[in-house]
Amino acid sequence: MHTLRLMHTDDLPEIMDIQLEVYNDALQETAEIIAQRLAQVPDLALVAEDAQGICGYLFSYRSQRGAITPLDGEFVEPEHSDCLYLHDLAVAPRALKRGIGPSLVKHKLGIARKAGLQHCSLVSVQESARFWQHLGFQAQHPTSPHQITALASYGVPAVYMQKTL
Repeated sequence: MHTLRLMHTDDLPEIMDIQLEVYNDALQETAEIIAQRLAQVPDLALVAEDAQGICGYLFSYRSQRGAITPLDGEFVEPEHSDCLYLHDLAVAPRALKRGIGPSLVKHKLGIARKAGLQHCSLVSVQESARFWQHLGFQAQHPTSPHQITALASYGVPAVYMQKTL
């Protein structure tokens, strides 16, 4: 059993621990970057919590369809957003196979729809495309030099994916 809630600054040590457990070295973001993300969009940073503590998290922000955030890049929210960008979803290994990832994503998609956003996008890494496809996302081919550069910043195979809301 888990509950979802907004992320707080005192959650950051547990979030960093999950990041270390889940992502390979090329994908590790610094504590400063993670704190900056929370400060930028505190209304869109969620955690899943169970009896043992934080077991998953999801960072997102309002964006435009086709905009790709590079690894360690700042969240840039345009004046007119049409898309929710899911930047970082991670679930602690101890909590896998309990529906926590889909629960976090579905919650965010509901928020995006209520806000009038029409799309959701993300960058899939570590062979997670199948997970995202089960949630209705489809791979998109990069169409601009900026997209290609942003995907290359991950240092691992990365796939840009979108979903219409």
